[in-house]
Amino acid sequence: MSMGFEKIRKSALKDVAEFMCVSARTAPKARGTDNLVIMILDESEKEKIIQRMKKISERDSRPSFLRDAGNIVHADYIVLIGTKSQPLGLNCGFCGKGTCEELKKIKGVCAINSMDLGIAIGSSVSIAGAYHVDNRLMFSIGKAAMEENFFIENVAQAIGIPLSATGKNPFFDRT
Repeated sequence: MSMGFEKIRKSALKDVAEFMCVSARTAPKARGTDNLVIMILDESEKEKIIQRMKKISERDSRPSFLRDAGNIVHADYIVLIGTKSQPLGLNCGFCGKGTCEELKKIKGVCAINSMDLGIAIGSSVSIAGAYHVDNRLMFSIGKAAMEENFFIENVAQAIGIPLSATGKNPFFDRT
């Protein structure tokens, strides 16, 4: 029995999205401490993100959020990766504070957690790249997901990675 490209595309993209999540989870982390929250958004969640991005665009005069909302209409899946801010007790000062305790008092974001998020994102998108899946990193998706309370845990930063496999990357030429 033959299988049409549309079915192949959807199946392959789902597999790649799942592999991206595994790659993010297994990426190296400072002190081996995993503060990541990782998920794949379904169609109804994607629609909520699009609507929230439009609201943020209007509310905060951020036209890029409206542009990005238009881009992700074409995404089959969105991988969402966030990090909790849980200082690791290194007192490194990378966050701008002298100690982790000072950072906790102001409910700031641990720079090491942010670095771990970046490493996980890089690991994740390397999987998309290896399979030639169109993708783009969008903080706008992460912000919308945080405002929509998609995360059970207290996430301080998040990035959304929309995925597509068409003849032309819908996330590349943006106005």
